[in-house]
Amino acid sequence: MASKEISTQTIVSILEEETQLTLRDLCRACSVHAERIIELVEEGILEPAGTDIIEWRFTGTSLIRARTAIRLQQDLHINTAGVALALDLMDEIEELRRQLSALTGH
Repeated sequence: MASKEISTQTIVSILEEETQLTLRDLCRACSVHAERIIELVEEGILEPAGTDIIEWRFTGTSLIRARTAIRLQQDLHINTAGVALALDLMDEIEELRRQLSALTGH
């Protein structure tokens, strides 16, 4: 029987998407008040599942994105709109790197 290798990146991706965090969980994990997370949602930086704040659920990817956003705000003093732009550009760079890697086989 052939063994199937599962990459660390695949495992991380699965965990990022399968993790479900409430607003409270996310606030605790990021060490911020709910207002900060709500601001990130309103700016479109985070996209929780659920229609009402009480029902909001965030993925592990949201946790990483929230921490990055908060770090950009704290370290570089970027406003929320600037953070949204920076994160979009970082996402685009990552996607281009994935495409280049697929093309070159690295």
